Amino acid sequence: MIRVLIAEDMHLLREALVELLALEDGVEVVAQVASGAEIVPAARRHRPDVAVVDIDLPGMDGVAAAAELRDRLPECRVLILTALSRPGQLRRALAAGVAGFVPKDLRPAELVAAIRTVAAGGQAVDPQLAVAALRSPPNPLTRRETEVLRLVATGAELADVAGRMGLTYGTVRNYLTSSVAKLNARNRIDAVRIAREAGWF
Repeated sequence: MIRVLIAEDMHLLREALVELLALEDGVEVVAQVASGAEIVPAARRHRPDVAVVDIDLPGMDGVAAAAELRDRLPECRVLILTALSRPGQLRRALAAGVAGFVPKDLRPAELVAAIRTVAAGGQAVDPQLAVAALRSPPNPLTRRETEVLRLVATGAELADVAGRMGLTYGTVRNYLTSSVAKLNARNRIDAVRIAREAGWF
């Protein structure tokens, strides 16, 4: 029996996934959650074999949750579902140790096959997205630059970003200036747009 955790913030879609998987022999949904922060606690309680995780979750996104799950419960493999397939997201997800990355518009039978593949120790990655990821340039920003830009994208002021990251205001400003330059952006708003569209956060 493949034990599955579903992480999806849209109630209707989450229920549809649960009902779909209930029809499958050898598959049991043992937990369902609506946010990224709930994934690891639910997984530790229910010990799923596979976590099917939406990439766009409130609070902690699916990729960050997958990385935490890998560290805390490595035996649980992660299959990411995404509505907006961006090459940068696939790169982030693979770096976080996910076993699968598929679009939300795939057929039900394909989703079930992906879950079975991941549970058996294989990889399930959308081929079109894999090709796009190979052709796209890698993220030119450092981890710190990416994190500064991600926090700026939430509307945080530079002083707040500095406090949250444990850095000085000047260091954060330098990271942001460097990010704008590396991305050939007009300003920080343009840099956020470029990074977001590329799927780097």
